[in-house]
Amino acid sequence: MKLEVKGLHKSFDGKEVLHGVSFTISSGKALGLLGRNGAGKSTTIRILMDVFKATHGEIMMDGKPFHAKDYNIGYLPEERGLYPKKKVSEQLIYLATLRGLSRAAAKSNLKKWLNRLGIGEYENRILDTLSKGNQQKVQLAQTLMCDPDIIILDEPFSGLDPVNSQILKEVVQEQIVAGKLVIFSSHQMNYVEEFCEDIVILHHGDVVLEGNLKQLKKAYGENRLILSALTPDRQTFRTFLQNECGDLLTIYQERANDIIVELYDPAHKNDLLQRLMMHHVDVEQFAVYEASLTDIFVAKAGDEE
Repeated sequence: MKLEVKGLHKSFDGKEVLHGVSFTISSGKALGLLGRNGAGKSTTIRILMDVFKATHGEIMMDGKPFHAKDYNIGYLPEERGLYPKKKVSEQLIYLATLRGLSRAAAKSNLKKWLNRLGIGEYENRILDTLSKGNQQKVQLAQTLMCDPDIIILDEPFSGLDPVNSQILKEVVQEQIVAGKLVIFSSHQMNYVEEFCEDIVILHHGDVVLEGNLKQLKKAYGENRLILSALTPDRQTFRTFLQNECGDLLTIYQERANDIIVELYDPAHKNDLLQRLMMHHVDVEQFAVYEASLTDIFVAKAGDEE
């Protein structure tokens, strides 16, 4: 499957909140849909799920108009939507039958997913008697019970400890390998980097960056090196770089033990290394800098609201 979002505009009470959002995602991959609060992520997801209609624009699946009712969509919302005073099994079976499963299939899938997520023993427990992490896993079981074609996960790791996070990571990876189309929205950039080949960053209703994550990280690290020295100390090393190498580079960023520099020309890399050796700097690290997704996100969406 290939889903194409093309030029989505959406207005509420005359105020436009999406300004032509476009991106593409294929099955067997995960797309990171990123943005600060109010960037337009939830509105885009709701248009995709046909909760809202777009003011302008279209969504295509394999070159044909996309209609949400024709696909099984599993949605894990950031704001949890289950009934806290109901039994886990009772409400998950009920919701699965609403989505078209027979009661027998719903019971079978319930046991499968609760056991897979390590919470089979809580099948007949009242939801709000479970820990926050186990409630989150129940919510994920509800998302996957109907074997969805499209899976939308909004902050899926909220409230999970490292052990439960690992279980959830394995389940998400299994869905990607199974050829599902996965949209992953989170402020926890380390998880996005683990799962997503491609990202889209929204900011104030605009797509400010889209593309393959590895390629974007490489591009953002272009002409930048990460340096550290055993001697001299970092402050002295910084002064040395400014005074003795200022014609080759500028200081881009400083960290606890490292200095990230940006070369004026890629050819200056060897010149810089020779200069460090000539001045007997005890180099600990001299490497091409690869930007993190957090670095990229802050650069594209980090201005003041």
